[in-house]
Amino acid sequence: MSNVASSVALCLLSCVAAALSMGFATSKAVDAVARQPEASGKINSVLIMGLALTESTAIYGFVTGLIMMFTLG
Repeated sequence: MSNVASSVALCLLSCVAAALSMGFATSKAVDAVARQPEASGKINSVLIMGLALTESTAIYGFVTGLIMMFTLG
């Protein structure tokens, strides 16, 4: 495997980590709403903010991988 391919694979690890953390955060939010349904509005707003920040990390990693693929490869 070339250096470019391994570099792109490392960049895309952020996408995998983001997907795992988003699943973990969503499961915890569902558990929290199941325990305290009256706090669902606040839990949902915090969850959406956290998911947006996590998704932006995945997008940055994906774009960095694309840039590396097309400029170095």
